[in-house]
Amino acid sequence: MGRAQRQSGIKSYQEGTMANRTLGNSGIEVAPLAFGGNVFGWTADEARSFELLDGFTAAGFNLIDTADVYTIWVPGNKGGDSETIIGKWLKSRGNRDKVVIATKVGMEMAPDKKGLKKDYIFQAVEDSLTRLQTDYIDLYQSHRDDPDTPQEETLSAFAELVKQGKVRAIGASNFSAARLTEALEISEKNGFPRYETLQPEYNLYARAEFEAELEPLVLKHNIGVINYFALASGFLTGKYRSEEDLSKSPRGQGNKKYLNERGFAILKALDDVSAKHASTPARVAIAWLIARPSVTAPIASATNLDQLNDLVESTKLTLDTADIARLDAASG
Repeated sequence: MGRAQRQSGIKSYQEGTMANRTLGNSGIEVAPLAFGGNVFGWTADEARSFELLDGFTAAGFNLIDTADVYTIWVPGNKGGDSETIIGKWLKSRGNRDKVVIATKVGMEMAPDKKGLKKDYIFQAVEDSLTRLQTDYIDLYQSHRDDPDTPQEETLSAFAELVKQGKVRAIGASNFSAARLTEALEISEKNGFPRYETLQPEYNLYARAEFEAELEPLVLKHNIGVINYFALASGFLTGKYRSEEDLSKSPRGQGNKKYLNERGFAILKALDDVSAKHASTPARVAIAWLIARPSVTAPIASATNLDQLNDLVESTKLTLDTADIARLDAASG
């Protein structure tokens, strides 16, 4: 299948106000926002997931991020639930060549199903391909570093999958700057595919760890960044402003750590900037990320069409230097 065919579904987006971006040096073009599949099979059932995916792609977006382990934390789920829903959607819509599917390997699915050893990667990729009902994965990511497995072994496994055509590009999630640097050196030395993307936690509240060492590294090596928790589990939408608000959703309790002086200062800045643009805090928080030179496509989730609309509208919002300075000052 040719590259032109694979990109045919993003023409309408390219005609819009914001251009596509490339995942590192992979040649894979994506719109500047990714849909986080961690809600599929959890806070969004199959029917709602289909509705959200239809809305996301109809708006011209194409990058869908998931993982084999999603959503194993839900009672009754065994993992692979998100991939399974995405696979059913891909089959029913017949649009595999119009979307970019990113998934991950390495988190514990079972005591004997975890890590980044070669044999396990070969097993896990087949399981993911089956659930996704496809014969290739656009971006296959190490979900987290595996210190018990030599990086040469992991990268050689990925090299074989790329050679077989089962994977187009590879990425790293939750890696330190030191380990990512080591991986890049190993790939260059051995002629292996390199990690073309990094998936770190990064948002207006969680800045320090990424900006200190990882951001200079990805800019130096042209590595794409598809950061998760772009809205800090919903905190940056302004939905949670007191302990009483934490009961508003299944993920609410995770926001308690943000209810402090710094968190409230960030919300105030988001309120001010969103009022200036007749926008919303969520849109401003995403727009701030999209404006960051190191960020390729923030990952954000939605569980209803109103939330999805906020995400779509965020890509149309252009912040000026005063807006960015205001947000930087409150969150720095």
